[in-house]
Amino acid sequence: MRAVDVIRTKRDGGELTRAQIDSFVRGATTGEGWAPYQLSALLMATLLRGMSPAETAHLTRAMADSGTVLDLSDVPGPKVDKHSTGGVGDKTSLVLGPLAAACGVVVPMMSGRGLGHSGGTLDKLEAIPGFRVGLSASEFRSALRRVGLGMIGQTSDVAPADKTLYAMRDVTATVESVPLITASILSKKLAEGISGLVMDVKCGHGAFMKTLADARDLAGSLTRVGTANGLRVAALITAMDAPLGRLVGNALEVIEAAETLKGNGPADLTDLSVLLAARMVQLAGLAADADEATQKVRTALHSGAGLEVFRRCIEFQGGDPRTLDDYTRLPTAPRSMQVVAHRSGYVTEMVAGAVGVASMVLGGGRERAEDGVDHAVGIVCLAKPGDQVRAAEAVYDVRYRSTARLVAALPLLEESFTIADEPPPRAPLVIEELA
Repeated sequence: MRAVDVIRTKRDGGELTRAQIDSFVRGATTGEGWAPYQLSALLMATLLRGMSPAETAHLTRAMADSGTVLDLSDVPGPKVDKHSTGGVGDKTSLVLGPLAAACGVVVPMMSGRGLGHSGGTLDKLEAIPGFRVGLSASEFRSALRRVGLGMIGQTSDVAPADKTLYAMRDVTATVESVPLITASILSKKLAEGISGLVMDVKCGHGAFMKTLADARDLAGSLTRVGTANGLRVAALITAMDAPLGRLVGNALEVIEAAETLKGNGPADLTDLSVLLAARMVQLAGLAADADEATQKVRTALHSGAGLEVFRRCIEFQGGDPRTLDDYTRLPTAPRSMQVVAHRSGYVTEMVAGAVGVASMVLGGGRERAEDGVDHAVGIVCLAKPGDQVRAAEAVYDVRYRSTARLVAALPLLEESFTIADEPPPRAPLVIEELA
């Protein structure tokens, strides 16, 4: 089978056969029969011509099978994970993972690092002194057996085809293809050995999907393709116009997650974490309906059972569990300054993307995959949309290390919020739910 024939088929709007897709994935994994420029050509043809649900489903399975697929059948209990398409201040994984595990769900969570304005779960976890995200397969299984929760990074042998294709998409302007996004996300999730997946598809200024139409397209694709590959899938479209919670930055977000598990978290973060965890409990078959699942999760929250799971997870993975009680053990930025309101009124808009970029500029994120991260820096949102402020009252408290980085971040923050005389209409956090 020649690569050029596969490319031509998709270029002309044809549907690829399983054998053609297998050839493409094999080329991405081993280089057999495909030059890098030919892989890129098919990526572009896919962006322009699309893929049918059947094509996307087989591409996803082939990419998952390009490397190691974990067999967790020896770990008792239902295995369910959650994935977010990324946002600003989105630390729900640190909250819902422990809550779902406290309800009896086995949560094998394989997460990524932040890139651009979107934060990464692994970067947040590594703000905890000693926390190891690079567990071996046997250590991961032990974590799932003993804690019910394991939080790790993607290993080199999981979906290796995705690593090649993801890197190519980034430099060939093919990132936006919904079939390729779907296959990239779900191939890694299928390799985890899970039976259920809750998808949080973000929509808004701070999300990859800016419009509701695009978010619906992706959520629908993820649901169809996941189901076709044997997963039970629930997908929610949630708002990402303003940061989630009030703390943005790796160590700061660990603090807010811990406070949420103690029952002291902001309403938006608490409500979304409980909802997503409840959907995980439902998919695991541990509740008869949504109300029962929600009640179980809220009991785990208010009893402190979720916090205890997080403490045990940190300890098992080499981290210092005392950080949950003594936040001074986390990295702390040496300096702070405030960004204030220019007039009195109500905050009507806060552009999450600008806040996320400002955090990245401070050193809390990375522009390139090889960049380092300063876990200490970040932004405290002292006001959120709907809050009333007075002139010269602080809207942000900026935690920083480098003055030069602060100078670069300040204009982004100063222009990221709007104040008006009247409060904005209340916007729903959950826009739609698919199942």
